[in-house]
Amino acid sequence: MATPPSSTPANSPLEVFFSYAHEDEGLRDKLANHLKLLERQGVIKKWHDRQILPGSEWKGQIDGHLESAHIILLLISSDFLASDYCYDVEMTRALQRHDAKEAIVIPIILRPIDNWNKSPFGKLQALPTDGKAITTWSNQDEAFTNVAQGIRRVAEAFNSGSSAADTTPQPTVTPPPSPPSPSPLMSQTNTGNSTGWQINVSGGTVNIGHPPQL
Repeated sequence: MATPPSSTPANSPLEVFFSYAHEDEGLRDKLANHLKLLERQGVIKKWHDRQILPGSEWKGQIDGHLESAHIILLLISSDFLASDYCYDVEMTRALQRHDAKEAIVIPIILRPIDNWNKSPFGKLQALPTDGKAITTWSNQDEAFTNVAQGIRRVAEAFNSGSSAADTTPQPTVTPPPSPPSPSPLMSQTNTGNSTGWQINVSGGTVNIGHPPQL
């Protein structure tokens, strides 16, 4: 059973799992380079399937790291969505762990895709900012830096005991003012030894049930 992120020992690097299509290996390597400083600082340790040693059972390795990762990056492209293994196995399990608060899943939009925000991961805040695909940036280093900064913020919030949801600004909702309590239509009055009723009407009140006082 995977160790939930909340029980990660203090100062231990967070495991970051790359879920990607092999057609996007070059973009994955560029992202990994931009995350290298976080690795050197002991904030994260990254893992992807190219680290599987020859002779190892690859599915078991992938499944094991998918279960132990604290942060799971979905490197989104048309090839990712076309891959049955990426979509049906890795993404599905990643979202299950995210919903169970066992891991944080971050979609990274590598290349433009139509209507990706309607996909199962569309409910999650994506990187780069506003989900603008990395390959559409005029300077891709700026795009990868934007992604690295976002992952750093998540890792820092993680280590401080907050969740990704905790760091997302929530709109302030001001409840509407309570309407004034209406005056009762009728109220009982006492005058001397007699009891009457007072009826509230527009512009004043009318006393009934006892004679006017002289």
